[in-house]
Amino acid sequence: MQVRILSDNTVVDSRPKGLVGEWGFSAVVGDVLFDAGQAGVAAANARRLDIDPTEFETIVVSHGHYDHTGGLPAFLHGEPTVYAHPDTFTTKLKDGTHIGVPYTRDFIDSQAEIVTHCEPVEVAPSVHALGEIPRPHPDNPVGERVTADGSLEPDPISDDQSIAVETERGIGLVLGCCHAGLRNTIEYAETVLEDEVRWVVGGTHLVASDEAGVYDIADWLDGKLETLAGSHCTGVEAERILSAELGDTFESIGVGSVVEFE
Repeated sequence: MQVRILSDNTVVDSRPKGLVGEWGFSAVVGDVLFDAGQAGVAAANARRLDIDPTEFETIVVSHGHYDHTGGLPAFLHGEPTVYAHPDTFTTKLKDGTHIGVPYTRDFIDSQAEIVTHCEPVEVAPSVHALGEIPRPHPDNPVGERVTADGSLEPDPISDDQSIAVETERGIGLVLGCCHAGLRNTIEYAETVLEDEVRWVVGGTHLVASDEAGVYDIADWLDGKLETLAGSHCTGVEAERILSAELGDTFESIGVGSVVEFE
């Protein structure tokens, strides 16, 4: 199973020409599109990587923030199936600024079949959207959401989900932002698929953790994974710590990167 990064904060190579980075995330997991980046960059990068953005039949949304959903329209061709948590389309704010999905649910529903789910669902052979993730360990919420009565409350980002891929040698995990928390997400994937996570790719949101928190997660991960390919919201300082603590296990990735779940 191959994961290819279409949208990320950085570009990893000068070839092919014209690849562009942005604050956002999008990846192709096998034949499944996972997130769509912020502003159309993912579709443009896909074309430069010889991937047709109009041919995805299955799209999984990690959570309802603009930097993961803003690029969706370019991929909504042929009425694909879009898997998302029911809270994905709630109004989300940070410091009074809208940070949620830039489009109404009706707009997306007019061009795709939206399937909302809280439980894990197999969206393609051996590819699972995990749904809502239990949080016994620290998580990474951010911002506020508008409730049904119009009031504001802290947003737990209960819509945060990741993709788990079954292989003969363990689980490959692809993260959008991992607001549910890295340890929580890994442990839940292992519970759902009854196997061990061996590879982790994507945004870990450790940018929001203090130094002690990053060292704690590095200690917990030490010897557990073959690859931790951190990107997007992992953060420069967290990447430095993870690289120092995990050695060759840690890999920095960006637009154009390919990670294999062997």
